[in-house]
Amino acid sequence: MQIVHAATVRHPNANPSWCARIFDAKAARTGGIVRRAVRDVEREIGRPAFVSEVSRRGFHLVECGGQFIIICNAGEMIVHT
Repeated sequence: MQIVHAATVRHPNANPSWCARIFDAKAARTGGIVRRAVRDVEREIGRPAFVSEVSRRGFHLVECGGQFIIICNAGEMIVHT
């Protein structure tokens, strides 16, 4: 039996250029913050592929209020409440 991980399954409407444009934004290239609506991510590439791509780059991903907030910096993240 072959095990298929969710991150390797291609979303039926996968749009790799859409994802590439996110990480090509000036904010992403300079260690800034990028946000995208969760519904857009799920429609364009799917959540597992997006989470995998953020992780592959060493960035941090936060979800709040229907938005994904990508912190395009691999540094230590501390959440203060």
